[in-house]
Amino acid sequence: MPKKVPIFYSALLLTGVNLLLRLVGTSFQVYLSGRIGAAGIGLLQLTMSVGSLAMVAGMAGIRTATMYLTAEELGRRQKGNVTWVLSACFLYSLLCSGAAAAVLFGSASRISRFWIGDIRTAAALRLLAVFLPVTCLCGVMTGYFTAANRIGTLAAVEVAEQLCSMAATMLALTLWAGSDPGRACQCVILGSCLGSCLTLGCLVFLRLREAGPSSQRIPVRSRLLQAAVPLALADVLKSGINTTENLMVPKRLALNTLVEDPLAAFGCVSGMVFPVMMFPACILFGLAELLIPELARCRAAGSTRRISHLVRRSLKTALLYGLFFCGILFLLAEDLCMALYQNAEAGRYLRLYALLVPMLYCDAITDAMTKGLGQQKACVRYNILTSAMDVVFLYFLLPEYGMEGYFLSFLITHLVNFILSLRRLLKITGQRIPFSVPALAAASAAGAIRGASLLDAPAARCLAFAALLGALLVLLNVVRREDLAWAAGLLRPPGSQNKPSREASG
Repeated sequence: MPKKVPIFYSALLLTGVNLLLRLVGTSFQVYLSGRIGAAGIGLLQLTMSVGSLAMVAGMAGIRTATMYLTAEELGRRQKGNVTWVLSACFLYSLLCSGAAAAVLFGSASRISRFWIGDIRTAAALRLLAVFLPVTCLCGVMTGYFTAANRIGTLAAVEVAEQLCSMAATMLALTLWAGSDPGRACQCVILGSCLGSCLTLGCLVFLRLREAGPSSQRIPVRSRLLQAAVPLALADVLKSGINTTENLMVPKRLALNTLVEDPLAAFGCVSGMVFPVMMFPACILFGLAELLIPELARCRAAGSTRRISHLVRRSLKTALLYGLFFCGILFLLAEDLCMALYQNAEAGRYLRLYALLVPMLYCDAITDAMTKGLGQQKACVRYNILTSAMDVVFLYFLLPEYGMEGYFLSFLITHLVNFILSLRRLLKITGQRIPFSVPALAAASAAGAIRGASLLDAPAARCLAFAALLGALLVLLNVVRREDLAWAAGLLRPPGSQNKPSREASG
């Protein structure tokens, strides 16, 4: 049996891969924005929003359910049961994705005409429907490899997928799409689908090579439905409401006389600001990806001490990381957006949304931990509530306040979701967060931003902010000696003689 790799080193590997893939994705978004403009990006976002809804419906919670069930079996040291888990997950995925693909293919024209408002997107939706089962089966395999801690293998395959997708997309864009947004949508989806075919083939081949003798058949159906159905309901409802929001935003913005081009305004925020704002989060997403199976294993093994350690460290890490990039994005908003998009309006929006970065990053980690501890039903309730709130807010705020109303709705609903999820996490783990820690950390970030903003050069502002933030965090005792010792211990090689304990290496 291969030696277990500490979660930090697995997260570090995923971080590098996620950073590379996010960099490629953001670069591609910049390329598209220059080719088809903000209005074209808005149309692409609407098309991808509908495609995302179909993808979520076809996935039906199977990726997280596969991770959870596989991690449970490995935590009980029942490796032979994994074969039955994967068989049940494959069948479930085929049924759900096949149904979703049939609905999308049959209704592509009506969706394009009446929902998106541009019939040119129908071909892209049909193409997505054809490859939808393949993409959803990839979710099963990536869930298994993540739970089995085969991060190196998964990272290599994901890099190959991205390279394949990027090459196919760029080739199709160059030879065929031109500046037509409808054809650009088809090229993006074609590249993604070809990459999914490569991933599925590689991961299935590797699983067949490593699979040993299976155990006696075990019942999986009820456990699978219990894990997947709540997630499916939450994801489909959330994605459905998000799609409704995205399709509604340009129409409701058109009622505001101060918004000249609603589709361009929507594309500016969703297609330019959000990718830049969430780019640094790819590092946290690597940690979140591993926390789900790690906490599921700990829960199955009854390791409450390990769970408490992971919750405390993960929340504090996400908070400090979010505050750091909140300051960086706030200070560099205009420079970044002018360099990437030559769009001053995007810079103004980015400075505003950067203030929400600490909450958004902490929410990603909190959501992963609640799912890892089996709280999928709670996630369903919170997502339904906040998504419904978002639709109501957008419907009434957009005609009156324009994109400022969009920001207000975004702030309120994400804050409510974060508070509810965090409260649930702390309740089931018995942890407490002293108010002084986030308050002093936020005050440190605000002071560092204020001091760094006095400088003119972007590089000088970044260096000054980092130095001031670090000094204030240490002076206010937010970052303590044990935190620095823990961070230093993580940097030691896994085989070091003076390696930290298992608790400290999380």
